[in-house]
Amino acid sequence: MRGRWLIRSASAALAVLTLAACAGGHYRPVADTPVRVGPPYTVRGTTYVPAAAPAYDAVGYASWYGNESGNRTANGEKFRAGWITAAHTTLPLPTYVEVTSLDTGRRIVVRVNDRGPFAGRGRIIDLSKGAAEELGIRAQGHAPVRVRRIEPSEKDRARLRKGKPARALAPLSPRELQGLRSRIASGG
Repeated sequence: MRGRWLIRSASAALAVLTLAACAGGHYRPVADTPVRVGPPYTVRGTTYVPAAAPAYDAVGYASWYGNESGNRTANGEKFRAGWITAAHTTLPLPTYVEVTSLDTGRRIVVRVNDRGPFAGRGRIIDLSKGAAEELGIRAQGHAPVRVRRIEPSEKDRARLRKGKPARALAPLSPRELQGLRSRIASGG
């Protein structure tokens, strides 16, 4: 008798979860697990190969996007333009990165949950409108940046999963900033 109850309860629970998912739309809940690397994919003739890349540290250009609000991200989550999120072509989804403006030295923590940018021209990350505002580059459209993969505290992760900014980071020193500007001037 008890075994039958467990089977019925499990089936009922599954049905409730399935209906709850349908009622909430076709979006994946905002969560840090499972982390997905994903298979290689091709966009506009360029093949991208996602990889774990725990030591990812690159300089290039950031752009931002925001008109896609309400669309599904590559991670399956609902895109919210005001949240501190980003798109990257190959990092696992989700991943946390520190993005530094090479114009000002300002740094923020961003949660990567989408794929892109696919515009070329040295662009290495697409920031959400909220992330671009937080970094201070929204008015520019695109800006030179450093993107470095990090493992933030659980408190910062939780804030970002709720659409809030992580704790403020001190800006880079002029000396560190000059070194990064030299890296971007030399092509990476």
